Amino acid sequence: MAKQEDVFKKIVAHAKEYGFVFPSSEIYDGLGAVYDYGQNGVEMKNNIKRYWWEAMTRLHENIVGLDSAIFMHPTIWKASGHVDAFNDPLIDNRDSKKRYRADVLIEDEIAKYDDKINKEVAKAAKRFGESFDEALYRKTNPRVLEHVQKRDALHKRYEVAMNANDLKELKQIIVDEGIVDPISGTKNWTDVRQFNLMFKTQMGSTGDSQMDIYLRPETAQGIFVNFLNVQKTGRMRIPFGIAQIGKAFRNEIVARQFIFRMREFEQMEMQFFVRPGEEMEWFEYWKKTRLKWHQALGMGNEKYRFHDHEKLAHYANAATDIEFLMPFGFKEVEGIHSRTDFDLSQHEKFSGKKIQYFDPELGKSYTPYDIETSIGVDRMFLSVFCSSYDEQTLDNGETRVVLHLPKQLAPVKCAVLPLVKKDGLPEKAQEIMDVLRFDFNCRYDEKDSVGKRYRRQDAIGTPYCITVDGQTLEDNTVTLRDRDTMSQERVAIDRLPGIISEACDMNALLRKLV
Repeated sequence: MAKQEDVFKKIVAHAKEYGFVFPSSEIYDGLGAVYDYGQNGVEMKNNIKRYWWEAMTRLHENIVGLDSAIFMHPTIWKASGHVDAFNDPLIDNRDSKKRYRADVLIEDEIAKYDDKINKEVAKAAKRFGESFDEALYRKTNPRVLEHVQKRDALHKRYEVAMNANDLKELKQIIVDEGIVDPISGTKNWTDVRQFNLMFKTQMGSTGDSQMDIYLRPETAQGIFVNFLNVQKTGRMRIPFGIAQIGKAFRNEIVARQFIFRMREFEQMEMQFFVRPGEEMEWFEYWKKTRLKWHQALGMGNEKYRFHDHEKLAHYANAATDIEFLMPFGFKEVEGIHSRTDFDLSQHEKFSGKKIQYFDPELGKSYTPYDIETSIGVDRMFLSVFCSSYDEQTLDNGETRVVLHLPKQLAPVKCAVLPLVKKDGLPEKAQEIMDVLRFDFNCRYDEKDSVGKRYRRQDAIGTPYCITVDGQTLEDNTVTLRDRDTMSQERVAIDRLPGIISEACDMNALLRKLV
């Protein structure tokens, strides 16, 4: 675990050093859990958003886009349940003065049992070699069975407490399990309390006209209140979806793990409206579809898993997360939820406006059910960045840090490097830049040795480096270097757009999804 923590610290440092993510307001000592995306980070982030947007709206004829306002009427949040139910169970350690989410402390304890089980299995696999029967070992080994029994008992107790919103029982679980504060190492805990996560502000120019409003904690409600607008103007027929990318805000008290949990973040959400009774069929469809979208990036299928919710939200009848293996364990990057007809029904009730769909095939009106897919852009960014980070020792004993980013998501697609800053090579390199810049985000670099320039491009994940040398002036060929293999080949300049496009074109990713 300590080694993984060290790796994560290096990843965070690398993200800042190479212009991906900066602490916000850093010259004023920063602002907790708020970050800015640098010149490379914003390019990569936009590529992630483009991949999601086009997978939703281009590959599905029945999904359209929306961009709703951040400020919305405050009654929306009463109708959605956020005013009354958007809370986290928090607990403080009196010695460290630090605050934690009680549910996260318990879930981490459950994960420790899983780690113990996996370590027992790994030791046995190493001891028995090819003859090892993992399934049989898990069913029969006494130590494994003991860990499984303790984990399952804790899991059940936790599930009951969360579903009953039993704050006293959550604290008792923490006490009974002997969970200690990771900073102070003590068990001196306060009671568990609920804390609402929404930011409140005022709208209006004078005290008399001011109205309390909230910064939206999710983008979904902007879709629900525009359901009829989109359905009627777009002549949409059930089933259909509305997709949106936008900022959301949550007053996270326990914000941690870099950009994994922030107070200002960005979501990519799609609400898919279906006939009542067909929601579970579509729930399974979107589970498979969204997992395929992640796996198409080629970061390793074994790094993903589904995690069903122990406690369903007040609006849901089914919910699961797609988790990704971060340096600090499997963590949620996307949620798929069957939200039933809760949201549309609530807004109909609180607004007094009829929000229903007339189904011409059934000849009747009804309130559609909804399947939601919700992915955090920042968490997706972090999962890609962590998975791509690699420290390599080369054959000559040198080391390099390289980001093996999916080429379509890389902030810079190619770098053009004149071998020396004379003899007409910079001018020729600039000619190549002028050709490629219309199709790709390119960088020109003539400072330092070509080897150092290669390392700089490796560190930001640039798929290709194009070196211009004396031979280029003679035969219009360049040296094309591959980021991952470091192999070099001589290619004609007029072939460069085709080679780079074939490897970096977003359509190559999208074709994997159909």
